[in-house]
Amino acid sequence: MAMEASEIERLIKAALPDAVVEIKDLAGDGDHYAATVVSAAFKGKSRVQQHQMVYAALQGNMGGVLHALALTTQASDI
Repeated sequence: MAMEASEIERLIKAALPDAVVEIKDLAGDGDHYAATVVSAAFKGKSRVQQHQMVYAALQGNMGGVLHALALTTQASDI
């Protein structure tokens, strides 16, 4: 069972309301995505901490319904 890009975005924005999220389906199969997430919540956090915040937002779907996610994060200046 695949996960829709809109659901990934919804989960991320629920945890990081100010986030600007861009999702791309890399293989067209709903299992392999690339996501760019920009949020002020990332300010002062390491890249690993930023990624952990996004993975936490996905509520355990990573590695299950969502097979692969290439993640790029950035702190916004807001």
